[in-house]
Amino acid sequence: MTRAINRRVVTLVAITMAALPAMGQTAPSSLAASAEQRLPALTETYKHFHRNPELSHHEEKTSALFAGELRKLGYTVTERVGKYPDGSQAYGVVAMLQNGTGPRLLIRTDMDALPVVEQTGLDYASIVRSTNAQGQDVGVMHACGHDIHMTVMLGVAREMMERKSQWHGALMLIGQPSEETIDGARAMLADGLYERFGRPDFVLAEHDDSVHAAGNVAFKSGPMLASSTSIDVTMRGVGAHGSAPQLSKDPVLMAAEFVVLAQSIVARQIDPQQPAVLTVGMIHGGAKRNIIPDEVAMGLTLRTYSDKVRDQIIIDVRRTAEGIATGYGVPQDRMPVVTVSRTEIAPVESNDPALTERMRKVAIGALGADHVDAADSVMGSEDVGLFSLDGKIPAMMFRLGAADPVKLARAIETGVPLPAQHSSLFAPAYAPTIKTGVTAMTAMALDLLKE
Repeated sequence: MTRAINRRVVTLVAITMAALPAMGQTAPSSLAASAEQRLPALTETYKHFHRNPELSHHEEKTSALFAGELRKLGYTVTERVGKYPDGSQAYGVVAMLQNGTGPRLLIRTDMDALPVVEQTGLDYASIVRSTNAQGQDVGVMHACGHDIHMTVMLGVAREMMERKSQWHGALMLIGQPSEETIDGARAMLADGLYERFGRPDFVLAEHDDSVHAAGNVAFKSGPMLASSTSIDVTMRGVGAHGSAPQLSKDPVLMAAEFVVLAQSIVARQIDPQQPAVLTVGMIHGGAKRNIIPDEVAMGLTLRTYSDKVRDQIIIDVRRTAEGIATGYGVPQDRMPVVTVSRTEIAPVESNDPALTERMRKVAIGALGADHVDAADSVMGSEDVGLFSLDGKIPAMMFRLGAADPVKLARAIETGVPLPAQHSSLFAPAYAPTIKTGVTAMTAMALDLLKE
């Protein structure tokens, strides 16, 4: 009788052990189930972030909340990591978890919002207003999904803390400020990020989008995001009364001509097989209707996949501005001022091929092949690539689907796209997006830290 009972116990233990994941591995269903269980709490966090956005360089409360949540989980957290060229301190957050010896993995999220007035009509919509760098009163909205990114990061942080028996090494979680002005990553590196916290062996990041269904992720090896360069162009003239334009050299008219003519730079001066986008996104000039001002300032962004094309377009921008001014008879001492930013610049974001393929297979194991898509290269830009130190550290960013699958299918059928990032109507399907992000990123982190 005793032997029979012992045999049953041994058999039961064997069956139970066979059903459990091996040490260093996690059953995909257990990760998804865990993320599902944590979803109510993560939803509250997400909605708080969404209701309380802060602009680039001003992420004080956002970073404090993010850092506080990581401290509660047991991470060693350092705040205000990052230094801008003017000497001001950035609101970067670094959370470390050392778990024995092994690889060092950096996972990055961004924290800043955009100067956009939200028009989604959601019950948790932002009504925040702030003052931008130009002194304008603006609405503020998480119109790019950084609230999703931070929420996913906190979910991954909890999973990794509770699964310490399944990995070893160092986990380095980065809350990066000022991604929208593409100077936050550079600020953190300038503040000795790797000298202070160690150089990682891998860098991971994700970004939500409205072209993939919530519940899916997407991968692309090699270049995925374009470089970005910020350019300021100031058309200078001679002011006068609005009733006597003949006494002026009108910078408003010159700026208007520049905006139109600048579009011909990419259309007619750049090889059409070389992708490039030149956008005039900001124009400021004048203080009263009947006064022709002395100058008009414009803010441009330039995106390319080639440094050669980038440099060529910058030359063309200068020549176009100066040519317009010359045509209007502007004296030499009032020629346009073209300034290329030294801080609001980002390189091409290129995914390490080997790391990307490895993480794609991990995602298939965690989510299923039907939920892993191929991503396209786009002209959007990111500064996350700076953390790879020009490709010296294997790095990879994947796309996190955030679109309601039914609405996305309808959009594809009708040809009318869903509101995308930077739109006042951008509204991710947050529940499946957060769950998928936590599941996929945790699976990837466990895989990289099992070595």
